[in-house]
Amino acid sequence: MAKNSAKAPDRGAASARQAKIQAAQKSAGGGANKIVVATVVAIVAIIATVGGVVWSQMSKENDVTGGGNALPAGVSELGQGYPAFQDVTPVDGAPTVDLYVDYQCPACAMFEEAFGPTLSQQAADGKIKLVYHVKNFLDDNLRNDSSTRAANGAFCASDAGKFQEYSDQLFPGQPEREGDGWTDAQLKAFAETAGVSGEALTTWESCVAAGKYTDYVNSVEKQSFADGVKGTPTVKVNGEDLDTSTLVNAEGTAFDPAKLVAALEAAGK
Repeated sequence: MAKNSAKAPDRGAASARQAKIQAAQKSAGGGANKIVVATVVAIVAIIATVGGVVWSQMSKENDVTGGGNALPAGVSELGQGYPAFQDVTPVDGAPTVDLYVDYQCPACAMFEEAFGPTLSQQAADGKIKLVYHVKNFLDDNLRNDSSTRAANGAFCASDAGKFQEYSDQLFPGQPEREGDGWTDAQLKAFAETAGVSGEALTTWESCVAAGKYTDYVNSVEKQSFADGVKGTPTVKVNGEDLDTSTLVNAEGTAFDPAKLVAALEAAGK
């Protein structure tokens, strides 16, 4: 019988190799597992960071846009008027003056020219509580969106504490021809003149572009109409309509701010 020329396996060498492999695995101490764990931890950290950035960005955007239901400071629900001069504490018995206006309204501009400074001074002195109900019905009448955009400009300025300063410019700054409306540049110029600057101005621009307070303005229009306010300007003192025709001088040729003050003082008694 022919002999097999192949050598028998060297069992000692095989055992030695196996021992080396096992020793190497033990010396690694589960190193591969550590790498996997470290990788997972890193991925989780990245996800958390990215998620935090996204949440922060969404939070900032909601601060600007209001998520569609933004209310100006001092207003607790849609449809309510905006209380001006919120940093002033009214005196006891101060009457509430509700002023219904549309920023494109020419008659409102005339009223503002005659009585605006008086109302502002009375409110600043705490003698009245001045509440604005900013309407936008003239957008439909004039086929533009300037009443809504101007209202957004005023309430976005209120975020920077500059509502009155902004509002005071809109009536004297009405376009010469009714219906022309304001350009974005004009509305921005009002903000700058009102004292909105730097980062606050950038936020104001984003606020107006997003129409942050459009839903609020629409709700005020709807509520005021439901309350029987059909035109502007309308003035209510302690809930009662003030007949502005009684506020003219003895000659009947011009409005008389002194008569407005007298009417407000009488309402506060």
